[in-house]
Amino acid sequence: MSAGSQSDLLETFPNPRPDRDYLITHTCHEFTSVCPKTGQPDFATIDIEYTAGDTCLELKALKFYLQAYRNQGIFYEAVTNQILDDLVLACRPRKMKVTGNFNIRGGFSSVISVEYAKQESPR
Repeated sequence: MSAGSQSDLLETFPNPRPDRDYLITHTCHEFTSVCPKTGQPDFATIDIEYTAGDTCLELKALKFYLQAYRNQGIFYEAVTNQILDDLVLACRPRKMKVTGNFNIRGGFSSVISVEYAKQESPR
C-alpha cells in the first residue's frame, strides 16, 4: 500500500461464476477529494469496470474506501491511479478500468482513465 492509500478498507466476496467472463460496472456519483494546491474540494464521478477473477468487490466497503479520499489532498491523475492499484490488489481481476470524470474547475473538466489487464502465464 502506498502513502495515502485506504486499501485496508476494501473487502471482497467469492465470484459466483469464476468460470465466466462478465462485466461488472460500479459508478460513484459523489466522489470528492481535495486539490493539493488550493485546498478546494474536487468533485468527480468514478466509474469502475472490471471482469472479476476469483473475487468481487463488496460495495459497502468500496463506498467507505472512496469516501476516505474526501479530505485527502491529491491530484486527479494520482487518485485515479491509486484507486486502480488498490482495487487490483484487493480483488485480482482479469481486467479493470477506472475512469475519473472530474467536474469543471476554472473552466476545465478532466477525465482520467487507467486500465489493468492480467498478464497471461507463459505455457
